[in-house]
Amino acid sequence: MANKDYTDLATDIIKDIGGKQNVDSLIHCITRLRFYLKKDPSDEETAKIKALDGVIDVRKAQGQYQVVIGPAVTDVYNAVIAQLGNEYADPEATAQAVAETSAAAGAAAATKPDRNLWQMIVDGFNNLIGVITGAMSPVIGVIAASGIIKGLMAFFTLPWFNGLWKIFGLTSKTVVTTLPYTLIADMANAGFYFLPVLVGYSAARRLGGDVITAATIGAFLTLPDMVAYGAKFTQMFAIGGWKFQLVNYTYSIFPMILAAYMAKKLEDWLHKVLPNYLHMIFIPLVTILAVGTVTIVVTGPIIQGIANGIGSFVNWLVSASGAIGGLVIGGFYQILVIFGLHWGVVPLVTQQITNQGASPLNAIISSTMVAQGAAVLTVALKSKKANLKEIGFAATISAFCGVTEPAIYGVNLRYRKVFISGLVGSAVGGFITGLMHGNMYGFTGSLIGFPSFIKASDMNSFYAFLLSSAAAIIVSMLVTWFWGYTDEDVAGAGMAKPKKPGQASAAK
Repeated sequence: MANKDYTDLATDIIKDIGGKQNVDSLIHCITRLRFYLKKDPSDEETAKIKALDGVIDVRKAQGQYQVVIGPAVTDVYNAVIAQLGNEYADPEATAQAVAETSAAAGAAAATKPDRNLWQMIVDGFNNLIGVITGAMSPVIGVIAASGIIKGLMAFFTLPWFNGLWKIFGLTSKTVVTTLPYTLIADMANAGFYFLPVLVGYSAARRLGGDVITAATIGAFLTLPDMVAYGAKFTQMFAIGGWKFQLVNYTYSIFPMILAAYMAKKLEDWLHKVLPNYLHMIFIPLVTILAVGTVTIVVTGPIIQGIANGIGSFVNWLVSASGAIGGLVIGGFYQILVIFGLHWGVVPLVTQQITNQGASPLNAIISSTMVAQGAAVLTVALKSKKANLKEIGFAATISAFCGVTEPAIYGVNLRYRKVFISGLVGSAVGGFITGLMHGNMYGFTGSLIGFPSFIKASDMNSFYAFLLSSAAAIIVSMLVTWFWGYTDEDVAGAGMAKPKKPGQASAAK
């Protein structure tokens, strides 16, 4: 997906504040558009602005009409100025407002009286999730489209469609070897395979780093040679029995976000210590070499090492207790996905199917996809925001086709309680799967993967799939509807308690 276009939002804001003729000037701070108007809009017009998708609130202060946007304020400001004209902008006043509110926000965070260790951890986690979702937002459309294509391709190659393929002299098995199928499959896989490139670009843009340098680091991580090395050299070093290996970074998200963060910090330092005439060449040179090396040697293997440890625990959990294991894995698996730690679990699925012909673990994982899809579907049904509906319905289809990233990063994580609602549903679904000893005989999960649960001689796993999926959908939708989401919720606000009346905001 390209960077979001705020043209329509800018048009609506200008219209509802009384038109261009009512504007004296416009500046912005770190979260708000600050209009100097000839006449304040009516209560009815203000209500219309508050209802716009992309607007959090409207405030009147300091002789300004302030439209609260949030992190996207700069993009929205640029869209508004593009329609008003540069003569309405005041760069110096904007720079001062940004500096003042940034300092105020930092001071408020540092001196907040009830900011204990736990609150600092929560705030840090919320900031981390904000960076992750912000980095993923621009690529959600591509991932959703790719996921839907992959799901449809898996569906139409089921044995039931042999009659259709016979018209073309093919079968469901042979069609996958044809050139058209291969080309379409490559189109669908490209967005996932080169995800580090896309995420590196968008994360750097979010963090204010060099987007080309970050994208180049992502390209380095996904080079065919790097993928081959990852398959060949299975171990780089070991600590306490944990093996740290050269990682295959295709399809990965979190390692590249860390790389983009490191690149930004290093670039800032290099800008200070290097003379200007060396910036163009030596900043990207040093950044690519340093961050690329650290990612390969340190952060990637550590993440993979932790993932391997989690994988061993998950394997023990499934073996020790089906129902309890299903409950725990169902409740926490999608959290592992956020940080890329699920890659320690994926090989277990392959091992189970290869050695036993079936995977109880993959059956549990399937219900987590269904649950997150149900949670985002509820948001799409309940919300009156057009953009959220659009993303929500597309993400639902993708999740039910087995690709949950659009649901998680596009909606559910942005509204933390929606994600948690999905976890509740997946815990219930996982519990039922474990209780009924459900198995999967293939790799494709979620609703599109129902044939993977079918075995003619034993339909128990298919019944487990039906019951666990139904439970995951019902529980996720109910929890999301009654607790997880309202249109008044603010994206990225986490689960913070609402301010008491009269309590000032940290940053204006």
